[in-house]
Amino acid sequence: MLDSQQPVLECKNLCISYYTRTGEVEAVVDFNLKVLSGEAVGLVGESGCGKSTVALAIMQYMGRNGAIVSGEINFMGQNLCGLNEAELRRIRGKDIAMVYQEPMASLNPSMKVGKQLVEVPIRHEGISYQEAFQRSANLLSEVNLPDPESMMSRFPHQLSGGQQQRVLIAMALLSRPKLLLLDEPTTALDVTVEAGIVDLIRGISKKYGTSLLYISHNLGLILETCNRITVMYSGQAVEHGSIKQVFDQMRHPYTRGLFASIPLPGADRYEHPLVPIRGQLPLPQERPKGCYFSPRCDFFQKGTCDKKGLPMENVGEVGHDDHVVRCARHSEIDWQKYKPEGIKQIPCEKGEEILVVEDMKKYYEVKDRSLSALLRGGGTKSIKANDGISFVAHEAETLAIVGETGCGKSTLAKVLMGLECASSGAIRIRGKDIASLPVQKRNPQMIGMMQIVFQNPFETLNPSYSVGSQVARVLYKFGVTKKRAETQSKTKEMLDMVKLPTAFTSRKPRQLSGGQKQRIGIARAFAGNTSVIIADEPVSALDVSVQASVTSLLSELQRKKRTTLLFISHDLSLVRYLADRVLVMYLGKIVESGTTEEIFSPPYHPYTEALLSAVPIADTSVKKKRIVLKGELPSPSAPPPGCPFQTRCQRKIGAICEQEVPPIREMSAQHKIACHLSLEELRSMEPVIEFAKKAKKVA
Repeated sequence: MLDSQQPVLECKNLCISYYTRTGEVEAVVDFNLKVLSGEAVGLVGESGCGKSTVALAIMQYMGRNGAIVSGEINFMGQNLCGLNEAELRRIRGKDIAMVYQEPMASLNPSMKVGKQLVEVPIRHEGISYQEAFQRSANLLSEVNLPDPESMMSRFPHQLSGGQQQRVLIAMALLSRPKLLLLDEPTTALDVTVEAGIVDLIRGISKKYGTSLLYISHNLGLILETCNRITVMYSGQAVEHGSIKQVFDQMRHPYTRGLFASIPLPGADRYEHPLVPIRGQLPLPQERPKGCYFSPRCDFFQKGTCDKKGLPMENVGEVGHDDHVVRCARHSEIDWQKYKPEGIKQIPCEKGEEILVVEDMKKYYEVKDRSLSALLRGGGTKSIKANDGISFVAHEAETLAIVGETGCGKSTLAKVLMGLECASSGAIRIRGKDIASLPVQKRNPQMIGMMQIVFQNPFETLNPSYSVGSQVARVLYKFGVTKKRAETQSKTKEMLDMVKLPTAFTSRKPRQLSGGQKQRIGIARAFAGNTSVIIADEPVSALDVSVQASVTSLLSELQRKKRTTLLFISHDLSLVRYLADRVLVMYLGKIVESGTTEEIFSPPYHPYTEALLSAVPIADTSVKKKRIVLKGELPSPSAPPPGCPFQTRCQRKIGAICEQEVPPIREMSAQHKIACHLSLEELRSMEPVIEFAKKAKKVA
């Protein structure tokens, strides 16, 4: 029996390097970490700070050019660094398991799920196929996957993202490991799926006594899942303590910077804008002497902060014996007075109607391969991706569109852009109907009026061309400039507008960071005479500090250009901060619409209520209702009768929900809810989120 105070995992003075053609790259420096039995420890920090490198070092998966230069990684008292490959294979997957960020990169696409699962206990425990199959099916049931035996007969591509991630978690837990490493396991998932997986991991950890090392940049998620937290910066741990210690009394300027970059409930982009951390994470070979954070720190002091080898120091407050920080000035700073402020902006006055969508429908006709259709000699069925969408967007307004994957948000964006044509209904931009006008038949001026900023900045730029030439091409194609000198001047102006040096015009995309690439994407979108910008999850792939910077940039450009912004996102905290109005979509329909204040305050549509309850909030003073939706989003090819949400609704009132389309309840001039609940029942709803300390109710 393991002693409760003996670490399951202990990293001691760990230094990890990678060896390249240009020399040694020190990825992790003097890193220390303990994970006790049954405990969950969070590891947070920006991309490139060394979080995943630590996890790969624990698994001894660093590749041929990676090496542990010094220090120890002790698992159950045994130093993993001294084991040979045969000994490591006995531990990996059995005693230590890992869940990676991208499930489809971890599952073999050519093997059925069941075959991939059963080989884990067969390989590690030598049990029979029948026993391994039954254990796998039982565990799939425990991770809330319906019909486990049917699920095991499918290939990975036949599962949704949430189902794939659950399969990975089941695979990691099959041999009941003592330590589970989770590297951003919910980053690509909807908040509702994320909430279910978080509950699942917490429950299984408690049931089996599994210790967790949870790697994430989502501080709200760390608050909900972990007991202690380690903050990393540029390969070093800079602060460590219990969740309450670090969240309520953070003592490193970098930790403060991370929290100042995330929108909390009640945040106001005009009165209290987000404060991005200035500068960039240094490359390992360019780290400054002394404190690595010093070039970005508000408290840098020459002669103090630039001393080599700054140690981790105890915060020194009563009850904070295990709260340590790597900062030479942590005891001198008046943390109560330190409240960094962003650049305040003047609210935009809403202008005329720019975009009008009326009863827009987008149906896809596909072959019906069901048995009944085959018996009839074949046929087709309709997939109702968008079903009766209506809204108006004004000049200089931010309209957010939220909902789970599969609700029709991206289809709506494709129809607006002309990549798809509407099946029926009207879409008018500045009075011209473009619903049936594909992009090939739109003139350059019309294409320039509506542009899009994509989710992934890494895939939206041509790697063969300089970023300057890619911005210049937009200016030329849309007729903004005609002469070469004018185009070059305007290109530099666009880079300056998105706060990038004009020298970047000659750089290739590979020479830019993720945040810089997204700024180029934004520059291209604003380069034409743009009236409407569709921002499709524009910051979900970025660190929180970069998110704050890009979000502030979008707001600033919108104010200057008076552009209409359609903001598609599943990050409701960001939507609350950025949007003027919100549309909530479910299964191709708008189930609730209104101003941001109305959407985030009761009364709610039950689906909106569940979405809000699933949002991770990085604030220990917040109390939140817990509503975890059961089941999966129904297929648009076979939507349920009556209310589309009735198969998952926590407030279902009976047969009327199953048989009749819900009426539109007008709660105010702009606030509309499609629900069978009476006006009295809707108005009697309690807030989902409230602040415990001040008893101030929000959302």
